[in-house]
Amino acid sequence: MTRIAVATEDALVAGHFGSCPAYRFYDVADGRVTGVQELANPGHDAGSPPDFVAAVGADVVIVGGIGAGAINRFSEHGIDVIAGASGPVDEAVHRYLAGDLADAGSSCGGHDHGDHGCGH
Repeated sequence: MTRIAVATEDALVAGHFGSCPAYRFYDVADGRVTGVQELANPGHDAGSPPDFVAAVGADVVIVGGIGAGAINRFSEHGIDVIAGASGPVDEAVHRYLAGDLADAGSSCGGHDHGDHGCGH
């Protein structure tokens, strides 16, 4: 089984991993979605969002934008990151499963990061 986590905002792929309202987790077996669970983002105050997603058992993360620090943290957990996704969350997962969604690289520009930069 594979577990795919998608940064989610209003049923769309969120533009920023760390500040999205929720993560939707898809359990996949034999190329088919077998279960879906949505969990609220505990935020930076509760620790590292990549650590939270890893603790829930994700193998892959799909997101619009994400900073290099978060990508590195996912790499430490052995989790693949697919950045640059957009559109409905369910559609992004189906495109990934069909091999039609590729990583566009870290794309965290244009977001307000206050004093902490884009390393999360």
